[in-house]
Amino acid sequence: MSRSPEVPLATGGGARVEVLGLSAAYGRRPVLSSVRFTVEPGGWLGIIGPNGSGKSTLLRSVLGLHPHDGQVRIDGVPLTGMPRRDRARLLAYAPQLPVLPDGVSTHDYVLLGRTPHRPLLAAPRRSDAAVVAEVMQRLELEGLADRAVVTLSGGEQQRAVLARALAQQPRVLLLDEPTAALDLGHAQQVLDLLDRLRRQDGLTVVSTLHDLTLAGQYADRLTLLASGRVAAEGSPDEVLTAAALADHYGARARVVPGPHGPAILPLR
Repeated sequence: MSRSPEVPLATGGGARVEVLGLSAAYGRRPVLSSVRFTVEPGGWLGIIGPNGSGKSTLLRSVLGLHPHDGQVRIDGVPLTGMPRRDRARLLAYAPQLPVLPDGVSTHDYVLLGRTPHRPLLAAPRRSDAAVVAEVMQRLELEGLADRAVVTLSGGEQQRAVLARALAQQPRVLLLDEPTAALDLGHAQQVLDLLDRLRRQDGLTVVSTLHDLTLAGQYADRLTLLASGRVAAEGSPDEVLTAAALADHYGARARVVPGPHGPAILPLR
């Protein structure tokens, strides 16, 4: 993937995200308990943890898509009670398994991201077309604009999902396993692109990541969830330790320092 021109999306920069004592459940089964973290504007927080630790539920709760106790604040303003359209101008979400509609072109799929900025049932405006064209150019999707989004490869679909989220012009981008089902090369391409866009536009990023080496090399800070609680929080070097991997993942591994963050080497 070649480098895209550094043209800002005029999002207004990233916002400060505060999660204060967030708890959530499915029925009577607790999933999250008193989770707290803060992400500074323009930062990238990686949420890691073993399967079933509550990572996806945490993102959905922050978005207001799952009932929860506690509070989520964006630049000090609680999200509780905020109209859905206003929230969608602040936060954009790329789920792990997005619903990609049949018969919809890649261009029209990305255009869905402009919905929060248009009056209800209004046709796309010239400004919407300009934002979509810019996003698709930056993510190198122009040549796929007329292709049905369901026919794209896995890496291309991930870029389309990211483009739809960026078309919202959010200040905070929440991503659930953005490299799921991608091979290593495509995973690196998606994360390189995400990091470049974050630095250009000042976006705040909160993402769950299954691959601990990728988490350690791309995120500024990590929050490790275990059994629905924050077990560790800090820089990748502070969180990704052999002891933590043994305690919370039951894994035998060596942590190898590197210039861009730690790498995890499983041991037999």
